[in-house]
Amino acid sequence: MKPAPFDYVLARSAAEAVEALARHGGEAKVLAGGQSLVPMLNMRLARPAVLVDINGAGELDYLREADGALAVGALVRQRMFERWTAARLPLIAEALRWVGHAAIRNRGTVAGSVAHADPASELPALLLCCGGTVVARRVGGERVIPAAELYLGPLTTSLGPDEIVTEVRFPLPRPEAGWGFAEVARRHGDFALVGAAALLWCTEGRVAGARLAFFGVGGTPVRGAAGEALLSGQEPTAARLREAARTAAAALSPDADLHATAQYRRRVAEVLAERTLTAALARCGGNA
Repeated sequence: MKPAPFDYVLARSAAEAVEALARHGGEAKVLAGGQSLVPMLNMRLARPAVLVDINGAGELDYLREADGALAVGALVRQRMFERWTAARLPLIAEALRWVGHAAIRNRGTVAGSVAHADPASELPALLLCCGGTVVARRVGGERVIPAAELYLGPLTTSLGPDEIVTEVRFPLPRPEAGWGFAEVARRHGDFALVGAAALLWCTEGRVAGARLAFFGVGGTPVRGAAGEALLSGQEPTAARLREAARTAAAALSPDADLHATAQYRRRVAEVLAERTLTAALARCGGNA
């Protein structure tokens, strides 16, 4: 299969990239790793008039800690991020092992996955769980978009057609926070049928904060806000974690498709939420 004809622009800087997008508007697509875009081009699910290749913009290839967050440039590959976060944000390092296969992660970018907005993808849910943001740049300025305001529907974000994601920011959890991650897929490397990620931290034997996010259960990644609220300020007993998981899953509105029913997805979400919260509690205070 071959893509429909398109023009090609190699941007040597972020400024060149946004200028090209401003010229072509909704007729252009940004190419970085290409692990989602290229298959869509080949199957002609995407037919852009212009591809704006940002691989020449070396300024966007960086990873650094700044202001309590991991700042990830638009050209950082998922495999590099996986290695870099092993000690700094192990929740992400663990989750990235489930993203496709090593060959895919060697080319796929963090920003590309976040902007592609597949509802069954791990990175958008991780960004939501961590309370992260993206930096979107256009001609004349840039804006910072919280993850909670970024995702509108399947493969749909609040990014404008003339904007490019130049940076993704993952806030570093508190040192005492524990984490958990789990997903169910038909086979390793497939998109998840259901997945969950959790962060939890306690003070004096009570939950001081909890963050729970699901993916594969709707058109966007979803925060388990009802379950988080149930835990806040409470003693994190096994029964309370179970009830928080049940409450969070009950609030979901998953779709049914040829892979799973909505009832199945909701039940699995409940099980995975309990597992991730339990794992997060076990890791609280830096315990491995």
